Amino acid sequence: MEATSSKTESTLQKSSLDVCTESNKRQHKSTSDTVIPSVDMESIQNLDSDEDTTLGLDEFSGLSPYERKRLKNISENANFFASLHLSASAARLREMIKKRQPPESKRKMPKKRENGTGCRRSMRLLKVDPSGVSLPATPTQPTLIADENPLLPPGPLEMTPENRDDDNDLFKGFLQTWAEVSKTNIKNTEKELSSIKNYKANLNGMVINEDTVHKVTKGPILSVALHPSEIRTLVAAGAKSGQVGLWDLTHQSEEDGIYVFQPHSQPVSCLYFSPANPAHILSLSYDGTLRCGDFSRAIFEEVCRDERSSFSSFDFLGEDASTLIVGHWNGNISLVDRRTPGTSYEKLINSSLRKIRTVHVHPVHRQYFITAGLRDTHIYDARHLNPRGSQPLISLTEHTKSIASAYFSPLTGNRVVTTCADCKLRIFDSSCISSQIPLLTTIRHNTITGRWLTRFQAVWDPKQEDCVIVGSMAHPRRVEIFHETGKQVHSFFGGECLVSVCSINAMHPTRYILAGGNSSGKIHVFMN
Repeated sequence: MEATSSKTESTLQKSSLDVCTESNKRQHKSTSDTVIPSVDMESIQNLDSDEDTTLGLDEFSGLSPYERKRLKNISENANFFASLHLSASAARLREMIKKRQPPESKRKMPKKRENGTGCRRSMRLLKVDPSGVSLPATPTQPTLIADENPLLPPGPLEMTPENRDDDNDLFKGFLQTWAEVSKTNIKNTEKELSSIKNYKANLNGMVINEDTVHKVTKGPILSVALHPSEIRTLVAAGAKSGQVGLWDLTHQSEEDGIYVFQPHSQPVSCLYFSPANPAHILSLSYDGTLRCGDFSRAIFEEVCRDERSSFSSFDFLGEDASTLIVGHWNGNISLVDRRTPGTSYEKLINSSLRKIRTVHVHPVHRQYFITAGLRDTHIYDARHLNPRGSQPLISLTEHTKSIASAYFSPLTGNRVVTTCADCKLRIFDSSCISSQIPLLTTIRHNTITGRWLTRFQAVWDPKQEDCVIVGSMAHPRRVEIFHETGKQVHSFFGGECLVSVCSINAMHPTRYILAGGNSSGKIHVFMN
């Protein structure tokens, strides 16, 4: 009997273990991290149970009622512990999943300040006076923006120097002297060119010293002109500030020979002494005015005025300086006749250029003139200008960037020199003005002056029309002269007297005198 009972208990233990193992397998299928504890079989053997058993197993059919009752209790306890372990494992699984979930990240709302002013601010911006009392509201009134460069009144202006007294006897003597010099001036009609060897020798004799360097105007110089007198030296400079400065180098004292006038309100980009009467100096400005300074009358007479447009350059169509051609920044061209009353132009022509920087008339065939635009250079015939729109005779399209200037050679007009922002000076053959003029020479030259310096403009030497003069960015500072073949002829060095860039230069028509202006209002004069 005991043997049978022990056999039965071992069989029950085996079935209980099978039940627990099966439940553990199902639990491991649901989650691999959950560990289910094993059932204590010794406690199951010591439990009491009821009589009824319904195992329905054939191998236990020969057991006594007591054994069957005990077997039933063991089976029920095994099922109870298996379900208890499953529920405990599920609870632990839920707890572990809940722990693994990241906490909800909620953005913390900034706390509202009790004081609405926030960070520290200016009491002036808060409209609070230093005592803490709010200022009364000021009535809003339309603010009128004053023009930085208001136009000067129309009509003639008195030639009154800004750096001198009105009743200065020295200035009166200056005007009288230059009026008489201009009357006795004899125009040089010599057209022959000197050899390059002699020309170089004369250039080598030109020097600069402290007495030939002086500040003449306020601000950058945009134009320079030399009086054609053979006995005295007078340099004129047009500034960005609208000033026109005159410097008589004949005086021993520098201060006694400099006179500054304000005939314009905006930059003076073009300046010429009249070829018919050197006592007249004509100046053109961005403000749309063209004036003539008369030494004999001590006034700046208004020649042309256009408040709706801005002028850029001008030149004399006739040798008597009675007719002028004026270029506008918007691309228009106007013809001005000084013999007619009034200050308006005779004709306004719409050119094919968007902008015009310089205008220059052919020295021999004066019906032709050349204009420098943004990237094109055009040659027009003044006899065939149409107000509605004029097409050029010739277009020079070799330039790749902005053009600063274009000028005919001064004696014959057989050459054209252009200055371009692509660091090249170009020389064209204009001896035969037809449908096309060929490019002769390209000279590599640094023309990048930057924002604060006046742009370079290569100009011809009026005495030697196969040579051009141009400023330089090289160190030490210098002014250079090139032959039309591209070879460098001469460089003007000044040592301590020339320490800045002379962007605008002009040569005397008959004497070996060179005047260069920089971007601070100084004039540097080389002379022999």
